[in-house]
Amino acid sequence: MDDDRAPLGLLISALAAVVLALSVFAPWYGVTITPVGALAAKQELVTVAHEFGNATFQFRAIGFGDQMQSLAGHQIATLSAHQSMGHVSLILLALAGIALLASLLRLADMRGLFFATGSQIALLGAVAFVVVFFRLLVRPGGNVDLIALSPGWGIWVALLSAAAVAAGGLLAGSDRASTRVSQRLGPGPPPLAAPPSVRALSQGSPLHPPSRRR
Repeated sequence: MDDDRAPLGLLISALAAVVLALSVFAPWYGVTITPVGALAAKQELVTVAHEFGNATFQFRAIGFGDQMQSLAGHQIATLSAHQSMGHVSLILLALAGIALLASLLRLADMRGLFFATGSQIALLGAVAFVVVFFRLLVRPGGNVDLIALSPGWGIWVALLSAAAVAAGGLLAGSDRASTRVSQRLGPGPPPLAAPPSVRALSQGSPLHPPSRRR
């Protein structure tokens, strides 16, 4: 892979990791009352009104139950990944944080504990993509018939940003591209000249020409 693409790929991974972390707090699901849920809520409200309320309260409860039944099929609230799945949000935040830190360290050409190759950054994005895609297919709540969860815009942003992290890591390539990142990002000290070899010194270096005999 061309070394010129390494900084661009790392920059894409870093920005996508930030978007992935922010998407955890965006609406992932829309909450909708199902017809079964609206009917069950109406029946429960009428039952409570008959047991504990007077005629006026019972009449109002029936009217409120009819209003709730009219809300069936309409979205009434939204849920973020942080609200509905605490453990999933923590996993995604950890993956996004590691990918961001690894990308920035590669851009700065700093080798340390979190130094990673482009393939390793791509692996972080792939894991995050699998987690988000799984929660797109298997939604929280189990077999609850009272409400229905529909995908919100936040889960799509998380899915695309995770894919962008992986794509940026693949674009950055392997560790071979890291040796030229610092030279392309900014000025630095000029490379040190190679010392003269022993053979050159023995034959006479240009810095110390042999003396002429008179």
